Amino acid sequence: MSDKPATTAAPASSFLGKAGPLVLARLIAAGLTFCIPFVLARVLVKEDYGTYFQLFLIATTLYYVLPFGVVQSLYYFVPRAEEKRPWLGQTLLYMSGAGLVAGALVWALLGPVARQFNNPALLEHRAALALYTAFIIGAFPLEVSLTSQGRTKHSALVYGVSEVMRTAAMVLPCLLGFGLRGMMLAVAGFAFLRYVVAWVVVPRGTGPLLRAGLWRQQLVYAAPFGLAMAVAIPQQNAHLYMVAGVVAPALYAVYRVGCSQLPLVDLLYTPTSEVLMVRLGELENQGRLDEGVAAFREAAGKLAFVFLPFAAFLFAAAPEFIGTFYTAEYLAAVPIFRVSVLGVVLAILPMDGVLRARGHTRAILHSYLLKAAVTVPLVWVGVKQFGLMGAVVSWAVAEVVGKGALLVRVPRALSTPDRALHLREVIPWRELGKASLAAVAAAVGVFVLRAGTVHAWSSLPEGFIWRALPLALAGLLFSMGYVGVLYATGVRPLSVLASLRPRRAG
Repeated sequence: MSDKPATTAAPASSFLGKAGPLVLARLIAAGLTFCIPFVLARVLVKEDYGTYFQLFLIATTLYYVLPFGVVQSLYYFVPRAEEKRPWLGQTLLYMSGAGLVAGALVWALLGPVARQFNNPALLEHRAALALYTAFIIGAFPLEVSLTSQGRTKHSALVYGVSEVMRTAAMVLPCLLGFGLRGMMLAVAGFAFLRYVVAWVVVPRGTGPLLRAGLWRQQLVYAAPFGLAMAVAIPQQNAHLYMVAGVVAPALYAVYRVGCSQLPLVDLLYTPTSEVLMVRLGELENQGRLDEGVAAFREAAGKLAFVFLPFAAFLFAAAPEFIGTFYTAEYLAAVPIFRVSVLGVVLAILPMDGVLRARGHTRAILHSYLLKAAVTVPLVWVGVKQFGLMGAVVSWAVAEVVGKGALLVRVPRALSTPDRALHLREVIPWRELGKASLAAVAAAVGVFVLRAGTVHAWSSLPEGFIWRALPLALAGLLFSMGYVGVLYATGVRPLSVLASLRPRRAG
């Protein structure tokens, strides 16, 4: 045991508060970027809206595959390094090269992809998409470099400003009448500015930009996670590619609306997972790894009280949500949307963060290989036999299998030589039970409300304000029911929210 007094380190329970600036930045950015798909659904015709989704499907696939885990490895190496600049410099140089490769791939392969998708309109945006993809990948290390150094406030500021600019680049050209072409040119310019800022911010500090021998260490650590991403991202997007290849762009737009993932998940999950990784690294350095399981349970418990009601409300109020934000033209997406909200529930446990922090990246690779093996036959049969619903159900089944494979590895990652943990010890059962009970009870109230008001809602005038009224009432009823049941079970929702705010250490 350490001889240091307990006051020399931040309490384990306060680590989640360090994610506060990142959560706040994502909250502000989410309020701005939340409008992107809804604005585009109104100002773009369905064909262009489907083309927009297909363009960014290609870009995001490369964005997550080509980094190969190198950027994420900064969360492991930087907190442990005395000299941080070489790790940051070699990562930025690698990502610049990856960006060049991505741009070249877009330019060379967009033609065959356009033929596969039966959408020649993709070729009109070849240059803009290639530039956007190259620069956005090159700038990938920007926020991660700051967060990995514990500079969460600076990371939050950069992220917030960047998201404001991205929102403007995507929305303003369409509102001003320049359409999809204007938007693609604007986002390419935005990505270039991010890349320039990355070269100003990331390599700052003392020491050389590169140091011999470090790259091999970084690559060895990153390779399993990088291979996992090379398998996982195509696997996760397989249903999107499959559907894009068999339906027209207009119907693809409906499917993508159904698969919408709202920003709240990334808003809370990503910074919580990142700070958890840094916290586990600190605990390991301090010889206090036995406290890691408490950190994981705290993070998962807080996420449960947010994600479970969020998923339950979206499931119950799906018709009101789709009709309000995407218009009645996209109501066919409601059944797909209800299946896709399972992804919110599966994000409660930040398992990948634990495994990466403890160097168990091979487990992540194995889980994604398993998911890929399950996905290929499921998607093929699902789309061919059951259409759009078969596609989204195949995705959901593969996600459950993959998360289960990760979960069984978490106890080993958090175990210490003195204590071998079991699965039942790492899951916050009490928090999950109380949040589930309250969320289900509140969701039942929304279904009852719809059954009693269906005729009244159908007679409302057209327009966003009138269409939003049923959603607002459903949200109010759900919130009252959820909070009321939580209070009845002894949970104080305000204390849960307060735990997500930044706190001073020690």
